[in-house]
Amino acid sequence: MSSTASGKNGTWRNWGGNVSARPARQVEPASVEELAAVVRRAREDGLRVKAVGTGHSFTSIAATDGVLIRPQLLTGIRDIDRDAMTVTVAAGTPLKRLNTALAREGLSLTNMGDIMEQTVSGATSTGTHGTGRESASIAAQIKGLELVTADGSVLTCSEKENPEVFAAARTGLGALGVVTAITFAVEPLFLLTAREEPMPLDRVLAEFDQLWAENEHFEFYWFPHTGSTNTKRNNRSAGPERPVGRVAGWIEDEFLSNGVFQVAQWAGRAAPAAVPGIAKVSSRALSARTYTDIPYKVYTSPRRVRFVEMEYAVPRAAVVETLRELKAMVDSSGLRVSFPVEVRTAPADDITLSTASGRDSAYIAVHMFRGTPYQAYFTAAERVLTAHEGRPHWGKLHTRDAEYLSRVYPRFAEFTALRDRLDPERLFQNPYLRRVLGE
Repeated sequence: MSSTASGKNGTWRNWGGNVSARPARQVEPASVEELAAVVRRAREDGLRVKAVGTGHSFTSIAATDGVLIRPQLLTGIRDIDRDAMTVTVAAGTPLKRLNTALAREGLSLTNMGDIMEQTVSGATSTGTHGTGRESASIAAQIKGLELVTADGSVLTCSEKENPEVFAAARTGLGALGVVTAITFAVEPLFLLTAREEPMPLDRVLAEFDQLWAENEHFEFYWFPHTGSTNTKRNNRSAGPERPVGRVAGWIEDEFLSNGVFQVAQWAGRAAPAAVPGIAKVSSRALSARTYTDIPYKVYTSPRRVRFVEMEYAVPRAAVVETLRELKAMVDSSGLRVSFPVEVRTAPADDITLSTASGRDSAYIAVHMFRGTPYQAYFTAAERVLTAHEGRPHWGKLHTRDAEYLSRVYPRFAEFTALRDRLDPERLFQNPYLRRVLGE
């Protein structure tokens, strides 16, 4: 997964292919000092500034016709503090590179999302998360960060230093400045045992609270037009390490989950009437398996089939009711939905605009294969999700605006007041931020 750009000053496109921009300048600073100089020059030239990672957001959160900062040269681990159990990493470092580097040092993040192609700053700034009973999003594991603000100054933030900026900038949407480095809490490398198995949707919904309570990390995929799910339970293990075999892993994760699934998506796009039948076959394609491995090899999976996505966080207590309503909507609508619906959870955190800010949350993500009409499905799903005070993922498609978001985020005004202080001239503004944060 990567963003694409045609030429140094050409058109930038996101991974999903649904967002493009033609910035006046694209720059790749090699140091924080160079980046700060880029920001100051853009301000002098009257150009807006946005930073972009791998372009995995489906919203236009990183799009600009001004200066697009690409942090490919701002990568690598700056420092590992084994006494404090933290790692400081440059903002452009891909999560994949961070995970493998930490593993070599005998260290790991506590929790992570289900892919690791994003940069650390892109993932945290948009609220990327995995699933967890007690362990929260990637941003919730941040202990400090470095931020270039609109006047080109470099701000260091933590719970003790600029704490009000730290509270917001961990998931800052690119609205407060350009993140240049992040300090994460880490822990000694551990093992997880993953148990993956099909399960009827009715059972999952009836036993959801128990499945959540009994497992450190529980998630499932429901296949629309069926009563079937694939579930995944991850729990810490004393070992021994029993990874998925190379052949079995290729069959399950590459051939079935990507290759065959890609063909199924092509077939469904060409013949929408066949989607329910394809869904029934797809829901039975993967068999149960159990394996034990280091965290990033359990949490993350390859995702090679391209799609567009909408995801909302609803109160965890409302997730079963919300899913029943979503299923009823699909069943009665005549829609043909070829992609599974992903369901995960997160505990409440204290980040100002985190989707789990102040409340235990469950995430419901709907997807459609790239190139397939998705608007009718996403519109209908959004109606269900917002009826439960859903909070949209900042990097995934939605139609909400500042008026709605100010109602579902108790600390919304705190964030916008900080933005007024740090970026009064809206150097980091773009149409997406104008919609979700207001002027």
